[in-house]
Amino acid sequence: MTTIPDITAGTSLDARVEDYLDDKFQSTTDLDSLDELIANVELQRYQLQLQLDDAVKELDHVRRAADGQQDTLLARIEDFQKLQESIDVRIKIAAASDAPNRAIARLQAPMKKLQAVELAQKYLVLLHDVENLRSDARSHLPDSPLAALEPYRKLKAMTLRLRDLSGNEALHLVDYVEGVTEALWKEMKDTMSAELEAVLAKRKWPNVDVQSEMDEEWISCFEKLIDLQMPEITHSESAISLLPFDVMTKIFVAEFRFHFFSDKPTSSPQSIATHCFPWFIATIEKWEDFFRDNLSHLLGYKFVGSEVADRSVYVDPVAAFITSMLPVMREKVHAVAQYALANPSFLSGFISKLLTFDETIRSRFGYDGGNLDLGWDGLAAGVLEEHFDTWFQAERKFALERFETIMESQDARKIDYDFGANGKMKPTHAAVRVIDLLRSVTTQYERLRKFKHKIKFLIDIQLDILDGYHDRLRGSLEVYQSLTSTLGRTLHGVTKEQMTALEGTGALETLCKVIGSADFVANTLIEWSDEEFFSSLWDELQARDAKRSSQAMVGGTLSLDDIKSRTSAATADAENEGALFDETVTAYRMRREAAEELLIGALIESHSKAFRAYVNNVQWTTIGESAEIDDPAQMSITPELDEPLHILKRNFDFLVKALSTASFRRVWREALGKLQDLLWNGVLMRHSFTTLGAAQFVHDGRALFALFDRYIPGASAAIFDALHDGMRLLTLPAEVSEGGGISLKEASDRAFQDNDEARKVLEELGLTALTPPSARQVLQRRVENNENIGW
Repeated sequence: MTTIPDITAGTSLDARVEDYLDDKFQSTTDLDSLDELIANVELQRYQLQLQLDDAVKELDHVRRAADGQQDTLLARIEDFQKLQESIDVRIKIAAASDAPNRAIARLQAPMKKLQAVELAQKYLVLLHDVENLRSDARSHLPDSPLAALEPYRKLKAMTLRLRDLSGNEALHLVDYVEGVTEALWKEMKDTMSAELEAVLAKRKWPNVDVQSEMDEEWISCFEKLIDLQMPEITHSESAISLLPFDVMTKIFVAEFRFHFFSDKPTSSPQSIATHCFPWFIATIEKWEDFFRDNLSHLLGYKFVGSEVADRSVYVDPVAAFITSMLPVMREKVHAVAQYALANPSFLSGFISKLLTFDETIRSRFGYDGGNLDLGWDGLAAGVLEEHFDTWFQAERKFALERFETIMESQDARKIDYDFGANGKMKPTHAAVRVIDLLRSVTTQYERLRKFKHKIKFLIDIQLDILDGYHDRLRGSLEVYQSLTSTLGRTLHGVTKEQMTALEGTGALETLCKVIGSADFVANTLIEWSDEEFFSSLWDELQARDAKRSSQAMVGGTLSLDDIKSRTSAATADAENEGALFDETVTAYRMRREAAEELLIGALIESHSKAFRAYVNNVQWTTIGESAEIDDPAQMSITPELDEPLHILKRNFDFLVKALSTASFRRVWREALGKLQDLLWNGVLMRHSFTTLGAAQFVHDGRALFALFDRYIPGASAAIFDALHDGMRLLTLPAEVSEGGGISLKEASDRAFQDNDEARKVLEELGLTALTPPSARQVLQRRVENNENIGW
């Protein structure tokens, strides 16, 4: 059927009709089919009309259905609103009514009873399980301890679960189950222990030969106890004693209590070091080989491949034996410690002996307490954990009292001339005793295990004593300075006794005490810094400080800044090397250097006073001006030089005994240098000399040089080179002898000609210490040159 074109398109109807007709009537022959075409068109219109009528009917039906659904929806909405209003009303009524509460209240009692019944049922089931597990475990003992462990493990796990899940209302049940578990464990151990005790009784333990071997039954009982305890061992973080050893050491513990926990004399606290400690060590030594020979292979086999295979307290029979014996010894030690708290002197000795006992156990038996890395803390660690402060204060008090006693002793401030060989620094008796005191303090704490304890001894006892002694030395120098200075004597006054004490070598002795003592202490501390104990303490301090801020606590109550100020500024500084006593050594060196400076000043002043008459009173132009020098060797020294030589010799004799060779030379080099200046400026450059006067001055100089060289070989050539050359130039002969040489006139003419010629003259004479100006000054001191004598 031909489809009618869509007339609803956007183009005009006429244009479509025109196109349709053009398509159907393209020639006159097409008009013959006009009737057919009209019939088709009519048919299409009819069909379209039918479709349109159907669409209209359907649309009407849909409209009526939509109207019906809308009415239904409105009716349902109205019904819902009415229902909501009804519910709201009922809610208000229910809220205002107490009927629900009464209903709930009536139901609470039955519900509680029901819950109680259910809980009781669960309790009964639980208790039944607990009893079954306990009975099961008992049934396997003593024949099969490994089988008994399985129900015990279940019971232990049940206890842990109850503890985690229970509320307050079930605590009594948890306590009961825990009590049953603990009682079962004790019963299991007692049952197995009883079997081993029976075996021991048959063997009359410990009355057996220490060289004997354990039989099979004995070994079997021992092994069963190990099997029973294995879970406890592998799950325990700390070392525990082995059950079979506890059984075997029970007789030794009883003997220990008989001797040391009774009314016997050996039980007194004073006997712990003389009887208790030796008895314990002797017991271990007696049975050492017996346990090793019989049980080493068994323990090694039992623990091989386990988590505790590397812990000696389980694989080494002797270590296990010691572990079982230590609790009773620990009990005794703590009892003695409580007694010692009231007696500081006894406490000090007790701690020292306890540390020695701990070290003996470690070194003699290789006991590490089950800690392979850190070793055994020892019994002393437990005592010090509670009583360290009391012990420390007692040790500090003893040390400070001993320090005061040393300083107040009669010979404390005397130089110990017997200390060391000649050429070594001589400290005072006080310095030697202070160092001995510090050494004794070191022995008191060098065996401590905790760093905070060791650093406290170092800082609060040893460094306090060193600081106190340093203050004494500094005070001694301050008193000396106040006595030897005009201002000091004016401000503080001075007694006749004080001034008398500084006469002669008194001033030198005062200063040498400080020099020798400060040098001795400083050198000792330097040596100590290299010792293993102090070196390891320094390394540990460095390692701890590197992880802390400057204000962090490092040694208990000490911050890093506190420790730096007392030990070394290089603490926690990886770039700078340091030592534990750096600050203290620096302070003592400063005191020594200050005292050496004062000593040099004292020598200079002493020599200046001694040479005053020699410088001012001797006339070098009136000594036989017309005389000739027949034999210079027969000349005597100038009378005014007798006293200076005596003073010099006295000072040399004193200082050579008190100072070390290096310090002696260092001090005298400075003092003699000033003496050369005095003789050069006060005598040679101040006076005029005749030939005989110059010879006398040279003779005096030779006497001085001989004295200097006797105490310091080569001193005259090294220190008095300028004066020595000046004397040679001063004694040039007025006329040249037959042997030749340079006369005074020739030397003067050439020296005053120019500097180059002066240097040549000095070079010919071998005078290397003089300069042309100084040479001309010396030549001018000859009377012959001053009087312009014709040559």
